[in-house]
Amino acid sequence: MNLKQVMNTSKKRDVQQQRLNVLRLELDYELAVLFEAIQTKNKETQTKSKQKLVSIREELIRMKAL
Repeated sequence: MNLKQVMNTSKKRDVQQQRLNVLRLELDYELAVLFEAIQTKNKETQTKSKQKLVSIREELIRMKAL
């Protein structure tokens, strides 16, 4: 493995870690949105939030981080 391959692997790992961090923030935010929607009994927001959470979960699974 040459230096260029090592650098590319390192950059890819950094990008993946950054995306993972963003997904975790999105997950926390969406859980807060869902909690508030449950508290206010807002069914439409609950449904949208649950759909976003499913999408985040699927991406985390694809990244093998969950």
